[in-house]
Amino acid sequence: MKKNIAVILSGCGNKDGSEITEAVSTLMALAKEGAHYVCFAPDQNFTAVDYLQNASIENRNAMKEAARIARSEIRPLQKLDPQKFDGVVFVGGAGAVKNLSDWAHKGAKCTVLPEVEYIIESFHEEGKPIAAMCIAPTLVARVLGRHGVSVTVGEAGEDAQEIEKTGAIHEVCPPEEYVSDRDHKVLSTPAYMYDSTAFEVFTGISKMIKEFVEMA
Repeated sequence: MKKNIAVILSGCGNKDGSEITEAVSTLMALAKEGAHYVCFAPDQNFTAVDYLQNASIENRNAMKEAARIARSEIRPLQKLDPQKFDGVVFVGGAGAVKNLSDWAHKGAKCTVLPEVEYIIESFHEEGKPIAAMCIAPTLVARVLGRHGVSVTVGEAGEDAQEIEKTGAIHEVCPPEEYVSDRDHKVLSTPAYMYDSTAFEVFTGISKMIKEFVEMA
């Protein structure tokens, strides 16, 4: 029986939404493992970035932008029912810390979107696996840090220090590998937290998703 997996996106593009290589790697890896997936994103506006000038431009809708990655097959995050899924994956990119939370500005003291917090809490309480990549493990740390979950964002830098302020444990990890907290069913991989190649990112995500689907 195919596992049903929710994939959480936050826009389209590494500077203001979901990192595209990470998103595509996730979808490919899930398909390879024989899982069925449904993409979700918040139906809300955010300040977009001009990728050539690296400057803020007009407001855009996160779900409409994420639909570019999902080939239009996307649903509002607010309608995700945890009971209908066997696991959830959070794709990285700046949108995770700008659109799904305000970690980019407040670190460990950030506020996570209520629907994101509900999703993470629900999957954890049901013993269903949660996977996150790049900067997205900060979401898991902020919500589940009090349980002492282990995650990684790669090196032991500023974000790692902020993660440990939540009560979570940070583990150093290269981009082509991943960290598996089997007790809490939380998996994470650094992806583009390093100056990684696309293949290193794909390798780390593929390894993580393989165990993630087995857990589900």
